[in-house]
Amino acid sequence: MLSNAVKFTPAGGQIGLAVTGEAEQEVVRFTVWDTGIGIATEDLPHLFKRFVQVDSSLSRQHEGTGLGLALVTRLVELHGGSVSVESDGVPGRGSRFTVSLPWLSASETTQKAKLAEMAPDLSALEPPLILLAEDNEANIHLLTEYLGGEGYRIVAARNGAEAIDRAGEEPPALILMDIQMPGMDGLEAIHRLRTEAHLAIVPIIAMTGLAMPGDRERCLAAGANDYLSKPVGLKELTKMIEAQLKQVKV
Repeated sequence: MLSNAVKFTPAGGQIGLAVTGEAEQEVVRFTVWDTGIGIATEDLPHLFKRFVQVDSSLSRQHEGTGLGLALVTRLVELHGGSVSVESDGVPGRGSRFTVSLPWLSASETTQKAKLAEMAPDLSALEPPLILLAEDNEANIHLLTEYLGGEGYRIVAARNGAEAIDRAGEEPPALILMDIQMPGMDGLEAIHRLRTEAHLAIVPIIAMTGLAMPGDRERCLAAGANDYLSKPVGLKELTKMIEAQLKQVKV
């Protein structure tokens, strides 16, 4: 991203790197900004696709493979994070690319493990089942461990089609639906789940690692109850799950 900032900022322009930590949201953000040529709004959705370059006179002077941002996105997602971009396409106002990564202290992880060991045996009470539709194994492991410690049962699905199958086998109390998945994506899966009578009122929280303008609206229009962009703050997620389950009970 720093390389692109230099590449697409003419002589005399500026680039920068800003790092911010948000303890409450458990997120650290790295923002690369520049005063370069900017990116037209209609081109933003194509930026992170493989072998795609936004066509402009300056980009044509600096040929590339069209893989840079796609690789950035993949690497960030493997760390449980997300990438977002802001630009209005006005030369001189440039662009802002932000990598957001989860910020979870080792002490907090250790504390939760100790609390889990000390917890009384509540096996007689079956905890709520959460269906986690996610293709990133690191995220599956993190969310399974964390939510399990919060008293939930977790069943994982690696794509939209598998999520529909799992929901049919045992209706969950709530569904966490990743949007970018291989095969059937999250939006299509949400739409199909909402056509099943016994799943129509199951709360669905959509999650996406590629934060783009209009994502929230598209997810809600497909049938999701709420939306989170990755990296997901675990405390924020827990509060959202509790709020959604409470609404269903009411």
